[in-house]
Amino acid sequence: MMMKIANQPHPRFITFEGGEGAGKTTLMNYLQNQLEFWGYSVTRTREPGGTLLGEQIRNLLLSHIDMPICGKSELYLFLAVRAQHIEEVIAPALSRGKIVMCDRFNDSTIAYQGVGRGLGIEYVKEICLSACGDILPDLTLYLDVDPIEGLARTKRTHKENAASGNVDRIEAEQLQFHRDVRQAFIDLSKAEPERLFIIDANQIQSKVFATAKKMLEAKFRID
Repeated sequence: MMMKIANQPHPRFITFEGGEGAGKTTLMNYLQNQLEFWGYSVTRTREPGGTLLGEQIRNLLLSHIDMPICGKSELYLFLAVRAQHIEEVIAPALSRGKIVMCDRFNDSTIAYQGVGRGLGIEYVKEICLSACGDILPDLTLYLDVDPIEGLARTKRTHKENAASGNVDRIEAEQLQFHRDVRQAFIDLSKAEPERLFIIDANQIQSKVFATAKKMLEAKFRID
Protein backbone atom coordinates (compact mmCIF):
# COMPACT_ATOMS: atom_id res chain seq x y z
CA MET A 1 0.00 0.00 0.00
CA MET A 2 1.34 3.44 -0.95
CA MET A 3 2.09 5.59 2.10
CA LYS A 4 0.38 8.97 2.36
CA ILE A 5 2.79 11.84 1.78
CA ALA A 6 1.88 15.12 3.41
CA ASN A 7 2.19 18.26 1.27
CA GLN A 8 5.05 19.72 3.29
CA PRO A 9 8.62 20.79 2.50
CA HIS A 10 11.05 17.91 2.70
CA PRO A 11 14.80 17.39 2.35
CA ARG A 12 15.93 17.40 -1.27
CA PHE A 13 19.69 16.93 -0.89
CA ILE A 14 20.55 14.08 1.48
CA THR A 15 24.14 13.12 2.21
CA PHE A 16 25.48 10.00 3.88
CA GLU A 17 28.62 10.06 5.98
CA GLY A 18 30.52 7.53 8.03
CA GLY A 19 33.88 6.05 8.87
CA GLU A 20 35.39 3.21 6.90
CA GLY A 21 33.18 0.13 6.86
CA ALA A 22 30.19 1.94 8.37
CA GLY A 23 27.73 0.56 5.79
CA LYS A 24 26.78 3.68 3.84
CA THR A 25 26.24 1.90 0.53
CA THR A 26 23.93 -0.71 2.04
CA LEU A 27 21.88 1.91 3.86
CA MET A 28 21.63 4.06 0.73
CA ASN A 29 20.31 1.09 -1.23
CA TYR A 30 17.62 0.54 1.39
CA LEU A 31 16.57 4.20 1.69
CA GLN A 32 16.55 4.77 -2.06
CA ASN A 33 14.05 1.93 -2.34
CA GLN A 34 11.97 3.51 0.43
CA LEU A 35 11.94 6.94 -1.18
CA GLU A 36 10.99 5.53 -4.57
CA PHE A 37 8.23 3.48 -2.94
CA TRP A 38 6.90 6.69 -1.43
CA GLY A 39 6.75 8.17 -4.92
CA TYR A 40 9.91 10.27 -5.09
CA SER A 41 12.37 10.39 -7.99
CA VAL A 42 15.93 9.87 -6.74
CA THR A 43 19.36 10.62 -8.19
CA ARG A 44 22.06 8.55 -6.50
CA THR A 45 25.71 9.61 -6.62
CA ARG A 46 28.97 9.57 -4.66
CA GLU A 47 32.12 11.46 -3.79
CA PRO A 48 34.81 11.39 -4.83
CA GLY A 49 33.26 10.48 -8.18
CA GLY A 50 29.90 11.10 -9.79
CA THR A 51 31.31 12.40 -13.09
CA LEU A 52 33.91 11.23 -15.59
CA LEU A 53 36.44 13.66 -14.13
CA GLY A 54 35.44 12.74 -10.59
CA GLU A 55 35.91 9.03 -11.15
CA GLN A 56 39.38 9.60 -12.59
CA ILE A 57 40.37 11.69 -9.57
CA ARG A 58 38.79 9.12 -7.25
CA ASN A 59 41.12 6.48 -8.62
CA LEU A 60 44.07 8.82 -8.17
CA LEU A 61 43.12 9.68 -4.57
CA LEU A 62 42.30 6.20 -3.30
CA SER A 63 44.22 3.63 -5.30
CA HIS A 64 47.81 4.85 -5.15
CA ILE A 65 48.82 4.05 -1.57
CA ASP A 66 52.53 4.63 -2.24
CA MET A 67 52.16 7.94 -4.09
CA PRO A 68 52.72 10.96 -1.80
CA ILE A 69 49.85 13.47 -1.82
CA CYS A 70 50.18 16.31 0.66
CA GLY A 71 47.19 17.40 2.71
CA LYS A 72 46.46 20.56 0.70
CA SER A 73 46.80 18.76 -2.63
CA GLU A 74 44.39 16.11 -1.38
CA LEU A 75 41.93 18.77 -0.25
CA TYR A 76 41.94 20.59 -3.58
CA LEU A 77 41.58 17.35 -5.53
CA PHE A 78 38.47 16.48 -3.51
CA LEU A 79 37.07 19.96 -4.10
CA ALA A 80 37.80 19.80 -7.84
CA VAL A 81 35.65 16.67 -7.87
CA ARG A 82 32.93 18.48 -5.90
CA ALA A 83 32.80 21.54 -8.14
CA GLN A 84 32.42 19.36 -11.25
CA HIS A 85 29.93 17.10 -9.45
CA ILE A 86 27.68 20.02 -8.49
CA GLU A 87 27.85 21.55 -11.96
CA GLU A 88 27.25 18.33 -13.88
CA VAL A 89 25.03 16.17 -11.61
CA ILE A 90 23.76 17.60 -8.33
CA ALA A 91 22.50 21.06 -9.32
CA PRO A 92 20.75 19.83 -12.50
CA ALA A 93 19.02 17.01 -10.60
CA LEU A 94 17.81 19.38 -7.88
CA SER A 95 16.55 21.82 -10.52
CA ARG A 96 14.45 19.00 -12.00
CA GLY A 97 12.82 18.42 -8.60
CA LYS A 98 14.63 15.17 -7.85
CA ILE A 99 15.92 14.06 -4.47
CA VAL A 100 19.70 13.71 -4.54
CA MET A 101 21.35 11.09 -2.34
CA CYS A 102 25.12 11.50 -2.14
CA ASP A 103 27.68 9.20 -0.52
CA ARG A 104 29.97 11.75 1.23
CA PHE A 105 30.12 15.52 0.81
CA ASN A 106 31.47 18.53 2.75
CA ASP A 107 31.37 16.88 6.19
CA SER A 108 33.83 14.23 5.04
CA THR A 109 36.19 16.89 3.73
CA ILE A 110 36.01 18.81 7.01
CA ALA A 111 36.55 15.66 9.08
CA TYR A 112 39.22 13.95 6.97
CA GLN A 113 41.20 16.92 5.66
CA GLY A 114 40.33 19.57 8.24
CA VAL A 115 40.91 17.33 11.27
CA GLY A 116 42.55 14.13 10.05
CA ARG A 117 45.13 15.97 7.94
CA GLY A 118 45.35 18.86 10.39
CA LEU A 119 44.46 21.61 7.90
CA GLY A 120 41.98 23.21 10.28
CA ILE A 121 38.19 23.01 10.47
CA GLU A 122 37.43 26.66 9.72
CA TYR A 123 39.91 26.83 6.84
CA VAL A 124 38.41 23.74 5.18
CA LYS A 125 34.82 24.85 5.85
CA GLU A 126 35.47 28.16 4.11
CA ILE A 127 36.96 26.49 1.04
CA CYS A 128 34.12 23.95 0.89
CA LEU A 129 31.56 26.76 0.92
CA SER A 130 33.45 28.52 -1.85
CA ALA A 131 33.34 25.36 -3.99
CA CYS A 132 29.66 24.63 -3.29
CA GLY A 133 27.95 28.01 -3.35
CA ASP A 134 24.40 27.50 -2.13
CA ILE A 135 24.29 23.74 -2.86
CA LEU A 136 24.41 22.33 0.65
CA PRO A 137 22.80 19.25 2.25
CA ASP A 138 19.35 19.54 3.79
CA LEU A 139 19.86 16.33 5.76
CA THR A 140 22.92 14.26 6.61
CA LEU A 141 22.93 10.78 8.13
CA TYR A 142 26.21 9.86 9.79
CA LEU A 143 26.79 6.16 10.43
CA ASP A 144 28.95 5.94 13.52
CA VAL A 145 31.08 2.83 13.93
CA ASP A 146 34.10 2.09 16.09
CA PRO A 147 37.14 2.46 13.76
CA ILE A 148 38.55 -0.93 14.76
CA GLU A 149 35.30 -2.66 13.77
CA GLY A 150 34.87 -0.54 10.65
CA LEU A 151 38.36 -1.25 9.34
CA ALA A 152 37.90 -4.96 10.07
CA ARG A 153 34.73 -4.88 7.96
CA THR A 154 36.56 -3.32 5.01
CA LYS A 155 39.07 -6.15 4.98
CA ARG A 156 36.23 -8.70 4.80
CA THR A 157 34.83 -7.16 1.61
CA HIS A 158 36.04 -6.53 -1.91
CA LYS A 159 37.24 -2.94 -2.17
CA GLU A 160 36.88 -1.07 -5.45
CA ASN A 161 40.14 0.83 -4.96
CA ALA A 162 42.22 -1.90 -3.30
CA ALA A 163 43.25 -5.47 -3.89
CA SER A 164 41.15 -8.17 -2.23
CA GLY A 165 41.69 -8.19 1.53
CA ASN A 166 43.52 -4.87 1.44
CA VAL A 167 42.51 -1.26 2.06
CA ASP A 168 42.55 1.92 -0.03
CA ARG A 169 44.84 4.90 0.59
CA ILE A 170 42.58 6.59 3.17
CA GLU A 171 41.75 3.36 4.99
CA ALA A 172 45.49 2.62 5.22
CA GLU A 173 46.00 5.52 7.64
CA GLN A 174 46.91 4.88 11.28
CA LEU A 175 44.15 4.04 13.76
CA GLN A 176 44.49 7.41 15.51
CA PHE A 177 43.73 9.17 12.23
CA HIS A 178 40.41 7.31 12.00
CA ARG A 179 39.64 8.00 15.66
CA ASP A 180 40.25 11.72 15.09
CA VAL A 181 37.98 11.68 12.05
CA ARG A 182 35.23 9.93 14.01
CA GLN A 183 35.41 12.55 16.76
CA ALA A 184 35.26 15.29 14.14
CA PHE A 185 31.98 13.91 12.80
CA ILE A 186 30.54 13.75 16.32
CA ASP A 187 31.56 17.37 16.91
CA LEU A 188 29.99 18.42 13.59
CA SER A 189 26.75 16.76 14.64
CA LYS A 190 26.75 18.68 17.91
CA ALA A 191 27.24 21.93 15.98
CA GLU A 192 24.37 21.21 13.53
CA PRO A 193 21.95 18.84 15.30
CA GLU A 194 19.02 19.78 13.05
CA ARG A 195 20.85 18.63 9.93
CA LEU A 196 23.42 16.01 10.87
CA PHE A 197 22.06 12.94 12.64
CA ILE A 198 24.13 10.16 14.18
CA ILE A 199 23.03 6.55 13.68
CA ASP A 200 24.77 3.82 15.69
CA ALA A 201 26.23 1.56 12.98
CA ASN A 202 27.61 -0.89 15.55
CA GLN A 203 24.05 -2.28 15.77
CA ILE A 204 22.74 -5.12 13.63
CA GLN A 205 21.74 -4.04 10.14
CA SER A 206 17.97 -4.29 10.71
CA LYS A 207 18.17 -1.80 13.59
CA VAL A 208 20.25 0.61 11.52
CA PHE A 209 17.64 0.40 8.75
CA ALA A 210 14.75 0.91 11.17
CA THR A 211 16.37 3.96 12.76
CA ALA A 212 17.12 5.57 9.40
CA LYS A 213 13.65 4.83 8.02
CA LYS A 214 11.98 6.36 11.07
CA MET A 215 14.12 9.47 10.65
CA LEU A 216 13.14 9.83 7.00
CA GLU A 217 9.47 9.28 7.79
CA ALA A 218 9.63 12.19 10.23
CA LYS A 219 11.47 14.45 7.79
CA PHE A 220 9.20 13.60 4.86
CA ARG A 221 6.00 13.70 6.99
CA ILE A 222 5.08 10.14 6.01
CA ASP A 223 1.79 9.13 7.69
